[in-house]
Amino acid sequence: MGAGVSSERKVELVVEQIAWELRRIRDQGGKAVVVAGPVVVHTGGGEHLARLIREGYVHVLLGGNAVAVHDMEQNILGTSLGMDMKRGVSVHGGHRHHLKVINTVRQHGSIAQTVEAGALRGGIMYECVRNDVPFSLAGSIRDDGPLPDTVMDLIQAQADYARLIKGADMILMLSSMLHSIGVGNMTPAGVRLVCVDINPAVVTKLADRGSIESVGVVTDVGLFLSLLATQLGKLNSAYANEVAR
Repeated sequence: MGAGVSSERKVELVVEQIAWELRRIRDQGGKAVVVAGPVVVHTGGGEHLARLIREGYVHVLLGGNAVAVHDMEQNILGTSLGMDMKRGVSVHGGHRHHLKVINTVRQHGSIAQTVEAGALRGGIMYECVRNDVPFSLAGSIRDDGPLPDTVMDLIQAQADYARLIKGADMILMLSSMLHSIGVGNMTPAGVRLVCVDINPAVVTKLADRGSIESVGVVTDVGLFLSLLATQLGKLNSAYANEVAR
C-alpha cells in the first residue's frame, strides 16, 4: 500500500489531495491539462469532466477522435457506443449512432460550429467551446470518420500536444494509455502527473514515465471523476462559508 501505484489505497484520500491541488492551480492562475480517453464517457464520467471544465479547473483537453465522438453521441443521442447511458442496455440501431454524430459535425464543419448551430448543447466538447478551453484531438488509422477537428497528420498532432502542455502545472491522465504515454514522453520534469486507470499495469507504465511527482490511481475513471467533482464542490462550499463570515 505504500508503493507509488496500489489498488489497495483508499481512493478518497488521493482524490482529496488532487482536488486541493486543482483548486490551488485555478486560484493562482496556473494550468491543468487533461488527457482523456473514451472510457471517461463510457463509465459515466463525461458529465463530471464537463463540470470541471465549466468551473475553470481544466485549461487544456487532449485526446483522440473517440473521446470527442462518444461525448457528443451521449449528449446528442443519449448513448455511448450504442449503449443507453441511463439504462445500461444496448439501443436498437445504436451501433450507427456515433457515425450519425460524426456526419452531423461534418455537415456543420467543426465541433465549434456544431455548438453554435445549437446541435450540441452539453458535454465535454460543448464546455470546451463555450469556455474557450483549447483542445487537440490526435487521430489514428483506426478512427471512424474522423471528425473535422481531428488532426490526422501525426507530426502536426504531436506539435500541437507539445505546444498545449507548455507551462502545465498538473496533467491528469484519464484512461488513455497511448495518448498519455505520448504526453508523458514530452512532459518536462517537475510537472505533477496523475495517472488514473482500472488496470494497474497501465498506471505503472504511465507513472514510470513521469517524475517523482507522479501519482497513480487504480480505480474506475468514472468513479474517480465523480469523487473529484464532489470534493471540489465541498472545497467551494467551505470557501464560500469562510467568505460569508
